[in-house]
Amino acid sequence: MDLGLMFFYCLPLLPLIYILWRNLDQKRHQNCYILDYECYKPTEDRKLSTKFSGEVIRRNKHLGIHEYKFLLKAIVSSGIGEETYAPKMVFEGREASPTLEDGLLEMDEFFIDSIDKLFKRTNISPSEIDVLVVNISMMATLPSLSSRIINFYKMREDVKVYNLTGMGCSASLISINIVQSIFKSQKNVKALLVTSESLSLGWYTGNDRSMILANCLFRSGGCAVILTNKPSLRDKSMFKLKCLVRTHHGAKEESYNCCIQKEDEKGFIGFHLGKNLPKAATRAFVDNLKEIAPKILPLRELLRFAAKLLFRKIHQKWSKSGGGAARPVINFKTGVDHFCLHTGGKAVIDAIAANLSLSEYDVEPARMTLHRFGNTSASSLWYVLAYMEAKKRLKKGDKVFMISFGAGFKCNSCLWEVMRDLEGRNVWEEFIDSYPRKNLANPFLEKYGWIQDEDPDTFYVPDDYEIPD
Repeated sequence: MDLGLMFFYCLPLLPLIYILWRNLDQKRHQNCYILDYECYKPTEDRKLSTKFSGEVIRRNKHLGIHEYKFLLKAIVSSGIGEETYAPKMVFEGREASPTLEDGLLEMDEFFIDSIDKLFKRTNISPSEIDVLVVNISMMATLPSLSSRIINFYKMREDVKVYNLTGMGCSASLISINIVQSIFKSQKNVKALLVTSESLSLGWYTGNDRSMILANCLFRSGGCAVILTNKPSLRDKSMFKLKCLVRTHHGAKEESYNCCIQKEDEKGFIGFHLGKNLPKAATRAFVDNLKEIAPKILPLRELLRFAAKLLFRKIHQKWSKSGGGAARPVINFKTGVDHFCLHTGGKAVIDAIAANLSLSEYDVEPARMTLHRFGNTSASSLWYVLAYMEAKKRLKKGDKVFMISFGAGFKCNSCLWEVMRDLEGRNVWEEFIDSYPRKNLANPFLEKYGWIQDEDPDTFYVPDDYEIPD
């Protein structure tokens, strides 16, 4: 057939071919990749040892013997070790009267250390960043902390900026979702995500049990992440986002009030953790799993679960005793290779492990992260991910399931695909060989349990009194 005639016949198909090509090109640019990330490790002089923790507690003149016993039990059973980090003002004995400068110093130390290392390792210049997303829940400044980063690194005038506060421990995935949304409408974008928490201005110095507990759990930390949707950087990336689901129960009063910053009866500001927190977390967790399970699990597992559920309902209906078959459990391991869990506390990790039927191997990264770094709020997930990488667990094609909880009450989760075998050079590198550890018990009880027998009237000893080792 003559080429001219062939072109004539194919001419009507050109619009269709163009539309197909454009849609394919658009989908290629909508992918969300992690190029690299850097977790923050504060300096050695910021380590919060058991001995120093005892000194900090005894400095709080509003605590009595009963509050001390409560803290003693909480610290021992928290799953947090002796090498976590705290802000500078705690070591200077000024946690009762922190200044704005303390909060800014805490953030600057993290920003300069982690962002610098990330830019250097990726060979990306600050001027190449198109989008900046910063989430620091408990510190809002004017100008914003995102503006502080822009000023320090002299970023472009047209950089798109998002500054999040009050999002709690689940803020990282909210930030990822913002970046993901931008990637759907713009091509060849590089985004910098900065996630941390300010402890300096949120340290509680009262004696309300629901609020002093936060001092036992939260520690200094942070993470900087560079993401892109540029197809040419696909082979250099570490992870590809497969899906992300956000669940928010803020409309429920019980859920809204279970994690909230407020003043106690004496006017001291702190972070209240209510007794109904486990119930609110479970409810948000279940609703989140219902939505994300069909997106990440194979059809055969969904059909198996549906069949088991149907059988149970039929059995309950026709059973004369009124009993029923065991409640079926969906097997997330059929679509997930690794579980990256928020280190909200030992009880949080235990609850997720029980609900998802996870093994100790599955929850090891979260337990070890809680022990070594504590709960670093929204950045916790990245320390857990770094542990998996340092242990060289993450191989090309593996699926990583991230689960996080936050005030509001929120449960956010997502699934990542590992794009290449990862080498494991990160914040864990220097001490990864000493993990996992079998004994995660904090020696606080052993060292300071003697104070439980002290008379409440003599609980506060002179400043020059030497606490026994």
